[in-house]
Amino acid sequence: MLVHGTPSWSLLWRNVVPVLAEHLRVHVVDLLGYGDSERSLHQDMSITAQGRALAELLGYLELERPVLVGHDIGGATVLRSHLIEGRGAGAIVLVDAVALNPWNTPTTVHIRRHVDAYRTMPSHIYEEVVKAHLRTAVSVPLDDETLAAYLAPWKGEDGQAAYFRKIAQWTADDVGALETALPAIDVPTLLIWGEEDHWLDLSVARSLQDRIPGSRLRVIPRAGHFSPEDAPAQVAAEILAFAAGASAS
Repeated sequence: MLVHGTPSWSLLWRNVVPVLAEHLRVHVVDLLGYGDSERSLHQDMSITAQGRALAELLGYLELERPVLVGHDIGGATVLRSHLIEGRGAGAIVLVDAVALNPWNTPTTVHIRRHVDAYRTMPSHIYEEVVKAHLRTAVSVPLDDETLAAYLAPWKGEDGQAAYFRKIAQWTADDVGALETALPAIDVPTLLIWGEEDHWLDLSVARSLQDRIPGSRLRVIPRAGHFSPEDAPAQVAAEILAFAAGASAS
């Protein structure tokens, strides 16, 4: 089960899925209010809600011990599904993942402080802000087509409202509840991190490795925060090798 983060959507995994699908059954999800998932005016897009929804989805699909792969807040989402909601997992892969506070970038911190002003920003200016932020998530520059694809779900009045709704709804408790629970993880856990992640520094990965018993860390050279975008072949290879080892054990 591949779970993206913010402000991306399942597009992030498009070059990872074909490699995994040669050997595994792969499920890809859009978080509530992201990508092609349904969206409503007062929708709960918090990380807490995402973890609950993922747990319900796993139950609906009757996936009892899946390999849960989470990128960015997708990491916090799979961890909440497992640790807080009690959903089983065969293994966990955290990719440039949110799992410790503080985790917001300076850009997002500024938006949270002035969210009402951002909500009323003219659409063409707002879109440039989002595109500029997305460009900092990668080490390999995004071409215009790919950048437009990442932006597409957030365009228009509805998209702009959802973009700031999710930011306004994040709380420290969403992630804070995980911090003390991390040492209780008793399934194989792999950390995959972009060497040039400027959103969540490599030191975050090393801190997570210290907190999660028996976890392993793989650093992806020349990759930024969106490591599945920058280096999909390497990310896919690491997931495949880890999944094979986890199933064998």
